[in-house]
Amino acid sequence: MRLVTYISQSKEKIGSIEGGNIIPFSQNPNIPKDMLLFLEGGEKVLREAEELCEESKEKIPLSEVKLKSPISRPPKILAIGLNYADHLEEVRAAGREMETPKVPMVFNKQSLSVVGPYEEVHDPTVSEMLDFEGELTFVIGKRCRHVPKEEAHKVIAGFTIANDLSVRDWQLRVPTFTMGKSFDTHCPFGPAIVTPDEISDPHNLDLVTEVNGEKRQNSNTKHLIFNCFDLIEHLSTAFTLEPGDLVLTGTPGGVGVVEGKFLKKGDVIKISISELGHIENKVIDEPESTTIY
Repeated sequence: MRLVTYISQSKEKIGSIEGGNIIPFSQNPNIPKDMLLFLEGGEKVLREAEELCEESKEKIPLSEVKLKSPISRPPKILAIGLNYADHLEEVRAAGREMETPKVPMVFNKQSLSVVGPYEEVHDPTVSEMLDFEGELTFVIGKRCRHVPKEEAHKVIAGFTIANDLSVRDWQLRVPTFTMGKSFDTHCPFGPAIVTPDEISDPHNLDLVTEVNGEKRQNSNTKHLIFNCFDLIEHLSTAFTLEPGDLVLTGTPGGVGVVEGKFLKKGDVIKISISELGHIENKVIDEPESTTIY
């Protein structure tokens, strides 16, 4: 299934994309109305949804809905730095001394950084160094801890696409990345959570990032230093993973900071991953309405 959250007739709903349509899960009262609750429902709810998709006669054209981020407020957003060899090399070329990681470099993004797959993202007023990072992302589907690599596939609900937008000067001014990675609107993801049965191999997917139609990143997830299963084993050693947690697996070479090509108002970033679709977000100036007190 290709699980989505969408707006139809001014109401937020969940369902699955089938071709050019959405099958609404609201047809079955046993299926939760929220994606996080859906994931927490586990195998039982998943089976109900699969049966509904096979039998449903009600379909809503995609053109009549607005897709939102599949999960509006993930419990955790975990991200991995320097997880592609070519990205590591370009960081070194830019003058930073970096060894190949012996363990994953983990950092957090705040949950309020999430926006939808086609929503606008903000160029912060406090920086001129906004950068893109196209990333394969997986969603945890089962509460788990101390998961061995060989069993890790069992706790993944599905795969999606994220843009780990980064404010580079804020990111690099201190050893921890959290501030520079967590500005509001800086984690667009979607368009769907694609269940593992729909993916031939998550570690052999083409990843392309374009800015205004110009190809900036062109790689494949087979080049990950630590793959998805490695990451689950490592992360779950320290803390419990929960349904709805996002793990952004890292970005390949081609990021803007290396050549000083930062994003600006009007730029459109499109990130495509084979078998998952694409997300596309336009950069706008941070609105005055973001000031709240």
